[in-house]
Amino acid sequence: MVDMPMLHTRLRRHSVVCLLLLALLGTTTGAAGATTAPAAQGTTAAAASAGTRASDAARARWGERRLDEVSFLTTHNAFTNYEDSRWSSANQAESVRNQLGNGVRGLSLDAHWYERSTWLCVISFGSDCYPSDVYLCHGGCKTFAGVTYALPRQSFHGTMQTVVDFLAAHPQEVVTVFLEDYVSAGQLENSLGRVRGLPQMLFRADEWDVRQKGWPKVADLVTAGKRLLIFSDRSDREHLGVMYDRSWTVSNFWSLGDLGDDLSCVSRWPDVPLDREEPGFRRLFTMSHHRNVPTVLTAGLDNGTKLRNRIADRCRPATGGRDPNFVSVDFHRQSDGSGHSPASVVAELNTRP
Repeated sequence: MVDMPMLHTRLRRHSVVCLLLLALLGTTTGAAGATTAPAAQGTTAAAASAGTRASDAARARWGERRLDEVSFLTTHNAFTNYEDSRWSSANQAESVRNQLGNGVRGLSLDAHWYERSTWLCVISFGSDCYPSDVYLCHGGCKTFAGVTYALPRQSFHGTMQTVVDFLAAHPQEVVTVFLEDYVSAGQLENSLGRVRGLPQMLFRADEWDVRQKGWPKVADLVTAGKRLLIFSDRSDREHLGVMYDRSWTVSNFWSLGDLGDDLSCVSRWPDVPLDREEPGFRRLFTMSHHRNVPTVLTAGLDNGTKLRNRIADRCRPATGGRDPNFVSVDFHRQSDGSGHSPASVVAELNTRP
């Protein structure tokens, strides 16, 4: 038989032990919580301190200048180069990655839709078996290999990934992409949607209320991480954060002519004069300075003193006294030996008051 008084005594002892254990656990949990809170506060403080340092670095680099008060070196047909693909007719010598690494901050790209071709796959013995997608082509994606397109084919989203990766590795830089756009808004959206990290970096003029407030300070863009601008010559993609160039910029006619002697600075669009003024808002000025047919030799002749003097004598007066925000050239590292180059001309523009 069970001794009932003894059983009750044992149960009371067990209860006391359980209560003591629970009390100890509660004390330990409370202590852990007490130590976690300061750690979380320390993490928050560290993040705030890092943000302050980034903001201070941006101010030191860019000062108080707005986006429409700085100039960027830009490459015409940046994708037609001798390193990214086998182009026989190129506008640049370096890959897009190396252009960015050498100071280029504006890229002009031609986006075309390519429909997969079994015929091209067969006659190329398997070297041109690419899926349907948005690619970078110059006039067409199936016409002349090396001239209107090159192998390996350059996907638009792949090149944009190069841009975003560069920005991620260089947190003080701002890059602008200009699209000569031959694709639908849906095709462009699908391609951009595959670029990792792009939404976090894309600057949207609508969200910054640029029309009413003007362009933000470059330092503010850097601090906010919105360091990628995309323009298109198509108007139906602003919902993607891709700005219609004729609504946001002024631009001169793109060609210096066959001989490089047309130094006039006239508007590319007759209904958008270079000196156009709008209340509370100033368009960005994109200046093209290249010939109809690019060569290394002619770029060397055009890219030095001629460029510098054209800005001062022709384009600055034509725009009402302002400097170009984007200076677009072929073979950007070529110059005439005068000591002036596209990079030095842009640097000089950025030192002007």
